[in-house]
Amino acid sequence: MKALALAVFLLLSFGAAAFGARFAPGEWYVALRKPPWNPPGWVFGPVWTALYAAMAVAAWRVWRAAPPARARPALAAWAVQLVLNAAWSWLFFGLREPGLAFAEILALWAAILATTVLFLRRDRAAGWLMVPYLAWVSFAAVLNFVLWRLNA
Repeated sequence: MKALALAVFLLLSFGAAAFGARFAPGEWYVALRKPPWNPPGWVFGPVWTALYAAMAVAAWRVWRAAPPARARPALAAWAVQLVLNAAWSWLFFGLREPGLAFAEILALWAAILATTVLFLRRDRAAGWLMVPYLAWVSFAAVLNFVLWRLNA
């Protein structure tokens, strides 16, 4: 049962990744003015792969550590942040709306923070597994804002 649950969390996490990947950056993104500290394109794949895996393992640990009724709020927060995560790619790359994507990434950041706090209360390791994700989305929010303003 534990292995099946881990597989489900991995499937959900990488399902969100697959949805977001449908909206590849493309020529529109390549043509945008970018700050000199914009990461090279090859960085995103490995970073996001590690983050999606960590998110899944964190959720699985919370599911394992707490009775279902006690884990429900934390796992609901995890699901909300996962939906917001997937939506960002659609808004930024799909609709090409960096301003709207910036507003959304602020909501995503808050959802990740809430999830991290709830996870820390249930399983310390699960909470810490979310910290790199929170840090990366913090950086991504700043980058999103700068890209929006540079190209407005």
